[in-house]
Amino acid sequence: MENLNGKVAVVTGASRGIGRGIAVELARCGASIIINYKNSEEEAQKTLDIIKCLGGYAIKVKADISNYGQAKLLIDTAVETFGKIDILVNNAGISSVGLFMDMREAEWNEMIDINFKGVLNCSHSALKYMVSQRSGNIINISSIWGNSGASCEVIYSAAKGAVNLFTKSLAKEMAPSGIRVNAVAPGVIDTEMNSWLSSEEKKQLEEEIPMGKFGGVQDIGRAVVFLASKESQYITGQVLTIDGGMI
Repeated sequence: MENLNGKVAVVTGASRGIGRGIAVELARCGASIIINYKNSEEEAQKTLDIIKCLGGYAIKVKADISNYGQAKLLIDTAVETFGKIDILVNNAGISSVGLFMDMREAEWNEMIDINFKGVLNCSHSALKYMVSQRSGNIINISSIWGNSGASCEVIYSAAKGAVNLFTKSLAKEMAPSGIRVNAVAPGVIDTEMNSWLSSEEKKQLEEEIPMGKFGGVQDIGRAVVFLASKESQYITGQVLTIDGGMI
């Protein structure tokens, strides 16, 4: 198990799903966690309780990361509380399924603001601290659809594609400062985000995955731990796809 003792990690959208899985795995390896959430304090508290049961330490901070001021406050709170920020996991995101031609401007603005602008906001706020300590890890949670695009998830795919190129570009820019930037692109993960699928739809989807099953949140969490650890110290600017061979 990677050793992240003494590290401080901010995980956006950590109240449930993949974000919770990431926060728990980072805490399991010794990192102190800032659990970011936007709406559900109850779910954020559940994440906090899980981490406490593991013997870890965490706090929860409410912030809408699509708003620059709130994103900055999130990062500043982490530094004020723990004295630094070592790891930023830009996980918060939303998705919807439907034809692009049926979407309204407000819908695609919201998706871009959270899925892409939120990554910009948090990264920009964290970098000044990371540069001053000449170390840091930014890990962006993308999607397989950011690699290949998906019908009926056009704006989501476009936003995640932007995250991928932001990752690669920022990694080149920040490497001389000792800061690594990578991304994880999950495939179909067993979370509430897929709860709208019927049993038959889930079965059909599983048949499209060579490994024959959905991934778990721990699969993404363990990948993030690896990218945040010294075990990956020469890896930057990469998008690690975790999809059971689907794409």
